[in-house]
Amino acid sequence: MSSSAETWAKRSPDKQKLREEIWSMLEETELAIGPAKGRIPNFAGADTAAFHLSRTPEWLAATTVKCNPDPPQIPIRLRALYAGKVLYVPVPALEQDLPYLKLDPARLAEAGVSFELAATSEGYMRHGEPLDFDAIPPLDFCIVGSVAVSRAGGRTGKGAGFADLETGIFRELNLVRPDTPMATLVHSSQLVAAERVPMMSHDSPLTMVATEREVIRIAPPDRPPPGVDWDKVAPDQFRDIPFLAALRDKLGASGPGEGA
Repeated sequence: MSSSAETWAKRSPDKQKLREEIWSMLEETELAIGPAKGRIPNFAGADTAAFHLSRTPEWLAATTVKCNPDPPQIPIRLRALYAGKVLYVPVPALEQDLPYLKLDPARLAEAGVSFELAATSEGYMRHGEPLDFDAIPPLDFCIVGSVAVSRAGGRTGKGAGFADLETGIFRELNLVRPDTPMATLVHSSQLVAAERVPMMSHDSPLTMVATEREVIRIAPPDRPPPGVDWDKVAPDQFRDIPFLAALRDKLGASGPGEGA
């Protein structure tokens, strides 16, 4: 386990225990496609989950889609491009000064870039247009990666906290509305009891969970988080994400800062 992974694990030992259980279960049952541990795991049936999600009215109406960069979301990224939706995908770990990449299917087609390539991490890193958060338009649909989820809307990723952080930034910039769908794609075996993934005040709950069996709908919260809770941003996130402290200062927020 890398030093970053160790740092993430210490943030929530209970959630880390759950992650380890899910990762082991997916590998032991051979539902994982490739290694699962330490990742947003790819899973058998991801293409079927993408099919189910692509039939929802919210997806059909969306023109701008934010999607996490992990392998299980390749099928839904591919469906987005073929449907003419503009994709916004974060650079893994938000580790560059321009943390997002834009994938415009019309521009890709003009350049002769296949959608099958552009939907992969290698493809979008090569052919995506780098953007700052300020250059992203309002988003119609958001997809995040998950290790475990509940039918109540709780989720945990691999422990880095990037998904809730970026969603908080989008909310602060008014790019995500209270009714913007927040979806994930997982295998049905990744569903757990609600008490195992409790939601904190700064977490953005899911409103859709797509599995190989169904789309689970969750009522949006009456009062979604308004933005980033800067007091909850960890020192290692300020250290490792180049633009984060500057964005906090630009938004006039208070927080622990890089030296906290």
